[in-house]
Amino acid sequence: MSPGGGGGPMGDCEYSQIGTHSPSPMEAPPAEKKRVRARRKWEVFPGRNQFFCDGRIMMAQQRGVFYLTLVLILVTSGLFFAFDCPYLAVRITPAVPAAGAVLFFFVMGTLLRTSFSDPGVLPRATPDEAADLERQIDIANGSSSGGYRSPPRTKEVIINGQTVKLKYCFTCKIFRPPRASHCSLCDNCVERFDHHCPWVGNCVGKRNYRFFYMFILSLSFLTVFIFAFVITHVILRSQQTGFLNAIKDSPASVLEAVVCFFSVWSIVGLLGFHTYLISSNQTTNEDIKGSWSNKRGKENYNPYSYGNIFTNCCVALCGPVSPSLIDRRGYVQPDTPQPAAPSNGLATYGATASQSDMAAATPLLQSEPSLASDELHLPGKPGLGTPCASLTLGQPTPPSSMPNLAAEAGLTDILPLKEEHVGHQFLTPEEAPSPPRLLAGSPLAHSRTAHVLGLASQDALHEDSVRGLVKLSSV
Repeated sequence: MSPGGGGGPMGDCEYSQIGTHSPSPMEAPPAEKKRVRARRKWEVFPGRNQFFCDGRIMMAQQRGVFYLTLVLILVTSGLFFAFDCPYLAVRITPAVPAAGAVLFFFVMGTLLRTSFSDPGVLPRATPDEAADLERQIDIANGSSSGGYRSPPRTKEVIINGQTVKLKYCFTCKIFRPPRASHCSLCDNCVERFDHHCPWVGNCVGKRNYRFFYMFILSLSFLTVFIFAFVITHVILRSQQTGFLNAIKDSPASVLEAVVCFFSVWSIVGLLGFHTYLISSNQTTNEDIKGSWSNKRGKENYNPYSYGNIFTNCCVALCGPVSPSLIDRRGYVQPDTPQPAAPSNGLATYGATASQSDMAAATPLLQSEPSLASDELHLPGKPGLGTPCASLTLGQPTPPSSMPNLAAEAGLTDILPLKEEHVGHQFLTPEEAPSPPRLLAGSPLAHSRTAHVLGLASQDALHEDSVRGLVKLSSV
């Protein structure tokens, strides 16, 4: 049968070329490299925030009070639309449920906008930026390189003639801008930090303060609106059937009135406080600390105020919203390989270098040939089997002294023996034991002593042969 025929059993076989290149252990297969998914920045965000919807929603970790806020608003508004609005639309006007719906959606929109947005988090410094900043601080302070000095905690800048201190954040490794502060709950520096509000589940800062103010403003109107029309509903029913019968006919109205009555005081009070802050262009953090209090003196004025209540309100509520600085939905750039630190001639053990490079880095890693007991010699001394080096005629070489012999004996204890290194090719500095103290009378001490005497006798024979050659040459 011809090789190209397909009738035989070998005709259906297919041949494939066998690759001889095997990837190294440190090299990933091509298929695994393609599976690596590019990560977004919110996945590696260093703060304590939680992200949802692929980084579009940003909240704090403590969200229990936020869920309570949602439940109170939804339940109270739901009961109002279900039990009070049908009666009020018939007896008064259909505009009542319509106005309530507008207020409800405005409250929910501003609440979710405040809770789900970036309050103005400042990005942390990279390791290179932090090192460069510390180097600039050391140069500015004139500190010597011999001792370590922690960077100063403050800097001073002048804003509208007022000296403002910029504090250094040891967590974010940056000097915080004016009016910024570090939130201990979210573990972030927030620009124009006002406060951390657990009711909205987020920090309140530069980028979401206006939405927070609109939330408490609309919530105040909604609470007063529901409370007023619930009382109206109960009064109209009581005029027809009596007060007790009116409560029995609409028990949900009683629950709504109780919730709104105890909530309206705190909500309206909070609204008044933030109205005062906006009119004076202050933050809650600055007001609590008394940064621009009149008690400190007339010269301690607020450098951020425009001197006009209307202008301050327009800047806080109608100005442009600054973009987010953290780019939480951006992709993480792959890290560039960092150059290795200088090792000062010392090999790094446990690295992935080849054995030849490791052996060239330190003599302890060089492979030593096995030597018999009669071939072992000291460094710098030729063996008995090797020819003697040519000597210059002159005075005969004096015999070795006892201190040199003792030093050679100490060096012999450090040198590895053949029996002690069976099966071991390399010896790292961690594995090399210190010279043990030999106890008198021990077998190990007797074997080492005999070995040292054998080396000394070989050295003596070598010295005698050298002196004999010198005498013969002189004759």
